[in-house]
Amino acid sequence: MHLVLVAPEIPQNTGCAARLAAATATPLHLVEPLGFSLDSKHLRRAGLDYWPDVDMTVHADWETLVAHLGREGPPEPRLRLFTARGGASLFDAPFAGDEVLVFGSESRGLPPELLERFADQRLRVPILPAVRSLNLANVACLGLFTALERCGKLPGAGASD
Repeated sequence: MHLVLVAPEIPQNTGCAARLAAATATPLHLVEPLGFSLDSKHLRRAGLDYWPDVDMTVHADWETLVAHLGREGPPEPRLRLFTARGGASLFDAPFAGDEVLVFGSESRGLPPELLERFADQRLRVPILPAVRSLNLANVACLGLFTALERCGKLPGAGASD
């Protein structure tokens, strides 16, 4: 699996996603533009001391990401675009273990052209209509752990204390 943040704006959310990536051995991809510097103290603090364990790649744009992922096989059929604007429930979606989980920016979500192009690959976390959306880091965590559990690849599953 791969975790992708498209144009993230808040360093703390990206730092949390990096820590999530380290905890699950999941590659993290950031698609520019970024709303912060990679040297941000807030980014580093949210990721704590796990940065050496994060497999992170920054891509200039969507096309560069797709080309990078294409080296491992065709990514487009494996895309799962998370949005608060429709799509199937995360909890009804099948996962095989080779998906690319894609999340948009905190204020705008994913670009409309991506949502239109991959309309049948959109996923949402069901929430009450009065709430506009959930926090990016929370949805990334929920999405990744649900996908890993669904395909039997949850790290440490079955481990006892």
